[in-house]
Parts: sequence; structure tokens; C-alpha cells
Amino acid sequence: MSNILVIDDEEMILQLVKNGLQKDGHIVSVYSSAKQVSLDNLNHYDLILLDVMMPDIDGFSFCEKIRDLIDCPLLFLTAKTMENDITYGLGLGADDYLTKPFRIAELRARVNAHLRREKRERHRSLNFDHIKIDLSAKEIKVDNQSVSFTKSEYLICEYLARNKGQVFSKEQIYEAVFSFDGESDNSTISTHVKNIRAKFGRMNVQPIATVWGIGYKWE
Repeated sequence: MSNILVIDDEEMILQLVKNGLQKDGHIVSVYSSAKQVSLDNLNHYDLILLDVMMPDIDGFSFCEKIRDLIDCPLLFLTAKTMENDITYGLGLGADDYLTKPFRIAELRARVNAHLRREKRERHRSLNFDHIKIDLSAKEIKVDNQSVSFTKSEYLICEYLARNKGQVFSKEQIYEAVFSFDGESDNSTISTHVKNIRAKFGRMNVQPIATVWGIGYKWE
């Protein structure tokens, strides 16, 4: 199950796409204008379907605006079939396109193929409202300012962030991060989390929540 955002100014297409993708178990949010979409919520989506020809803000312009803010596949739905239009859209950072009119079966297949590939590939970064985790550099930034974490603190943050919203016990976190080969034991996870929160707190963010009696989660 994935969260999918669909933006198209044609109500009939919105309902067709929503109904089709819901059959595959996805959660689908639909909007008739890109202006209705909150940029703060973009990272909650696993894939974005974007119409090109819209009256308020066209899909190419919106893609250019958000591409650096998201780390998920973006597919154009377009009546523009000229090769230069398609090349331009892909050059803006789109991952794929479907030309209108399209078959809903093909759209479902394309969407699910991109989602499967996304699960296989390692993301370059994890992006949240104010926090960015660079998976290659092993670095965490808050509002573009680097925050210094120990190796263990970083690994805990990465593990929880990769599984955003899922609750893990201290034992589960310790096993996932240290594989029981570390010098500490799972009781030190509480100390690590305390230190992580103190560092995030100095940046006025607090992404790790305690679920009393169970463990922790990245919100």
C-alpha cells in the first residue's frame, strides 16, 4: 500500500485514476489544481501523478517547483505528445509519462512498476518538513544546517526515519542497528534517544516520539 497524489483539472480523470489505483490497495489523494496542494505534505507521498495542461499552474512549472523537495517518482499525464514536450518534461525531473487518452490498466501497471523499483533502490536522501537525511554522506540537516550526531545516534535516526510512523521497541532498534554485536545493550537505546532529542531540540524540531509501554517512532 502506497500514498499517491494525483493532480488533474479533469474531474472524470481524477475519479478514473483514483478508482483504478484504489483497486491495488493504494491510498489516493486527488486535487483539481496544483495550488490546492500543500508543499509541506509532499514528502508524505510515495508517487505523484501530474497533469501537464492545467489553467492555474501547469504541470511542468509545478514539477520544476517541487522536484528538489521530493524523493519519489513523478509521472506526467499529458495530452502533449510531441517528442520535444516529452523530453522537456523528463528533463525537469519527471520519471515517466503517459499520454492521454490512456488505458487505466497501463497506468496501474506503470505506477506499480515504479513503486516496486522504488522499494528496491536505495534513496539518496530522506526528506521531511525541516529535516533532511543524506544517506550517502550519513549526514542530517535541519533547515539546511548540519547537526552533529555520533555514529550510533545517526544509525538510530536513519532506521526510524526509513520506517516513518512504525513503532519499535528498544530491543528491536538495538537488534536492527547493532545486530547484537555492539558493545552496548538495548537499555542504552533510551540514552541515545535522549541525546538525539536534545540535539534536535536545539534546532526546534522533535521527530522522535515515545509510545509509552512500547518504544519509539519517527513522526
